[in-house]
Amino acid sequence: MSRSVELIVEGYVRLNDRDALEGILTHRQDLLRQLVAVTGVDPKQAIAQVSEEITIIEAGLATLVPE
Repeated sequence: MSRSVELIVEGYVRLNDRDALEGILTHRQDLLRQLVAVTGVDPKQAIAQVSEEITIIEAGLATLVPE
């Protein structure tokens, strides 16, 4: 799914849509917090995936001109 996230981030960067990027970043951060709290199953792969997506989103945000 990271390639999908890369394409989404690239689109938002082209549109200079900081709000959308911050929204998906917040969503992924919330998801990561929930995954870390999971018990009874091993969420390591999901945590790694979401962490990678957060890195991609943060990199996209870093390319935008500061407000």
